[in-house]
Amino acid sequence: MDKESKENKEMPEDPVDQSTGEEKIQDKAEEAVEEQPEEEIVEEAQEAPEEEPQEESPKEEAEPEEKSESEPKAEGEKPVETEKPKEKEEKEKPKKTEKKHDPDFKYIIRLSNTDIDGEKNVFYGLTAVKGIGVRMAALITDETGIDRNMKVGDLSDAQIEKLQAAIDEISEKAPSWMLNHRKDYDTGEDIHLIGPEIDMRLRDEINIMKKIRSYRGIRHERGLAVRGQRTRANNRKGLTLGVSKKRP
Repeated sequence: MDKESKENKEMPEDPVDQSTGEEKIQDKAEEAVEEQPEEEIVEEAQEAPEEEPQEESPKEEAEPEEKSESEPKAEGEKPVETEKPKEKEEKEKPKKTEKKHDPDFKYIIRLSNTDIDGEKNVFYGLTAVKGIGVRMAALITDETGIDRNMKVGDLSDAQIEKLQAAIDEISEKAPSWMLNHRKDYDTGEDIHLIGPEIDMRLRDEINIMKKIRSYRGIRHERGLAVRGQRTRANNRKGLTLGVSKKRP
C-alpha cells in the first residue's frame, strides 16, 4: 500500500509538470510565430528603401527630360525643327527680292532739279517733283507716250528729255483748272509753278500784301489765321489772345 500510495501521489504531479512544459513550449512557439512576421516586415522595410531609389532613379532622370522639352514651349522658344524652315525662308527671301537690271539701268534720274528713284514707276516717280501730283503725272505720261508702269531707271535719254520738255510746257498744255497758280499778280495769267519757284513766288506775294496793308497782309504780320478761322478757342499761341476776361 505504501508503494501504491506513493506511485499515486507521484502520478498526478507528472502530468501537471508535463502539461506545464507543453504549454510553455506552445507559448514559445506562438511567440516565435508572432515575432517572425515582425522581423520579416522590418527586414522588408529595410530592404525596400534600398530597392526603391533604384526603381525611381530612371523616373527622376526621365522627368527632367520632359521638363526640358516643355520649358522652351512655356518660354516661347521654338524647337530646333521649326528653326530650320525659318533659316531656309530667310535664305530664300534675298533671292526673291534680288532684281536683275540691265547694265544701262539708271538708279537715280534728275528732273526739274529733283532726284527721282530709278526703282519707281514713271507714274509715281514724277510725283517726287514738287508741284506735280498724280493727275498731272498721268497727263505728262500720256502726252509723251511713255508707259506708266515702266521703271524710271529703264528710260532712255531721249525719253527723259521728252518728260522734261512736257514738264516745262505744262501751263500751256494742261487745262486751267489743273494749274496751281492762276491769275498771277503781275501778268494775270494762269501759270503752273514747279520746284523752288513755288516757295519764292509765295514769299513775294505775301510781302506785297503786307506792303499794301491788306486784310490778309495784316493777318500774316500778326500771325493770325488768314482764311476766316476762329481764334477764340484755337490758334492761341504767343501774344495772339482771342478774349481776355476781366478780373473781379
